[in-house]
Amino acid sequence: MKLNTRSIAFILFLLIGCARTQGNVMSEAANGPARAEDYPTKPVQLIEPFGTGGGPDLLARALAQQLCKLWGQPVAVENIPGAGATAGPAQVAKSIPDGYTLLVSTSAQAYSSAFSKDLPYDPLKDFIPIAPLTSQPYVLVTGKHAGIATVRELIAAAKAKPNELKFASWPGSGTHLGIVKFNLEAGIKVVYVPAKPTDAIADLIAGTIAGRTTYMMAPISLALPQIRDGKLLALGVTTARRSTLLPEVPTIAEAGGAGFDFPIWYGVWVPAGTPAGVVDKLAKDIGRVLAGPDLRDWVAKHGGEPMSMTQPEFASFVQSESESAARLIKAAGIKPQ
Repeated sequence: MKLNTRSIAFILFLLIGCARTQGNVMSEAANGPARAEDYPTKPVQLIEPFGTGGGPDLLARALAQQLCKLWGQPVAVENIPGAGATAGPAQVAKSIPDGYTLLVSTSAQAYSSAFSKDLPYDPLKDFIPIAPLTSQPYVLVTGKHAGIATVRELIAAAKAKPNELKFASWPGSGTHLGIVKFNLEAGIKVVYVPAKPTDAIADLIAGTIAGRTTYMMAPISLALPQIRDGKLLALGVTTARRSTLLPEVPTIAEAGGAGFDFPIWYGVWVPAGTPAGVVDKLAKDIGRVLAGPDLRDWVAKHGGEPMSMTQPEFASFVQSESESAARLIKAAGIKPQ
């Protein structure tokens, strides 16, 4: 296996910067199971379900680095994409609930049960929400071929030609729910082109650039290179405030979608059954590193805003987001697959 420079640097960081001495590890083993306040006493794994190089992956690695410094234990990120980003959560759901296997995912974790009735896990019952991380906008984009330059023009074109304009997304993803919300609130009828199981977000972006689809929502970090190269046109960002990464691009609400607000957010989950003391320790430690200057600055640089909630608040938030998704899907006439 050929490792790139980033992979080698990350491995060296884990081995050198985070490892405890072997004597400490042997002492812990001899003293028996650690108490919750001593957690973690061995390496921790963060599972990321979207694949290398995307926003969740980059955030998971930034979080891992800071937790590694705080705990003095290796914290590794493993990418487990596939099955519409459900392969990673499925593995976490069946892992030992001891706090050493964590899921770093997006708001899709809360939405997925509303879209699918055949998941190999229950997104609410099989997980404990630990802490939110950050939120940021998606960006609504179209290809140059479409001849559409604004949100108002997109809505007008869709109303003039019902069921002709096409959009793409992963079924059950945040981009899917966001664009369903946009279509519903704009009162437009369009054609959904679902992503193939093997498609990455880059494939969907390429399809919009090539004209196979008219428009889509995408994470800003992934669409930004094509926007700057002029291959994609940014019509609006999905939050109530403009993005620091695209300050010249209006919000969808400003551009013709009155009141529209739909951020992507990121969080951390553990398997159901994880001890309460470990859950509490994890939530507090993640909140601590998120409030620190290193991770706070990293989040700002990547166009996000840190989120701050207690563990019970985040659990209630996830439940509320799941219920909102179910109501929206029902209003749109979408049946869970």
